[in-house]
This record gives sequence, C-alpha cells and structure tokens, in this order.
Amino acid sequence: MAARAVTRAYDDALRPVGLRATQLAVLVAIAVEGAMSITALAKFMIMDRSTLTRNLRPLEEEGLVAVGVEGWRRSRTLEITEKGRSRLGEALPLWKQAQQTLRRKLGEQNWVNIHDDLDQLIRAA
Repeated sequence: MAARAVTRAYDDALRPVGLRATQLAVLVAIAVEGAMSITALAKFMIMDRSTLTRNLRPLEEEGLVAVGVEGWRRSRTLEITEKGRSRLGEALPLWKQAQQTLRRKLGEQNWVNIHDDLDQLIRAA
C-alpha cells in the first residue's frame, strides 16, 4: 500500500509532462548510464526484463528512447533521445517538488529513518 501511495503521488506530479514515475526512473537510468542493452538496464534497475520492456514501449513510441536493432546475443541497445532529454528536463523539477512535499509531510527524521529502513530492505532482499 505504501509503495502504491508514493507512486501515485509522483505519478500525479508528473502528469503535466505525460510521464509516470516508473518511466521517469527508466529515462534517468538511461541518461546516467548511457547506451546499454535492455538486459543490462533491467539488472541495473533490479527490474524484471518483461516489466522493463512494457515500460519502454510508450517511451519508444513517443520518441523519448531509441531501441536499436537486435545485435550480438539478441541484445538491443537503448539510448535516450534529444526529445527524451528535453522531457527529462521538464520532469525533474516536478519530481523534486513532489519529493519535497512528501519530505515536508513526513518530517525530516521520519524521512531519514524511512530511507535507512528501505536501504536495509534492499540489501536484505
């Protein structure tokens, strides 16, 4: 329930730029890591490859990411496009504002505690 509530808050904030929180995370990862295969991105994001592929489809259709042709070992390379970088530039301030709102509502100590607990959860999983 908590994950859905947080995702909904970010999705609502990103609605003006036509992105969902999961799509923004994919764009950021590709922008930071550069060209990479779908499999490598799935591993980097700790995401199932089929889930990532579903999240990539609308980004590719909108021209925000480019998916290369199948190459060695059937891998396909992903790259963020100029349009994707532009949309990312529009989305990040909205994401930051949503994060500041959540942080303010939780209070600084709760924010820190939740992040620490989530880091422990990730390491344990």
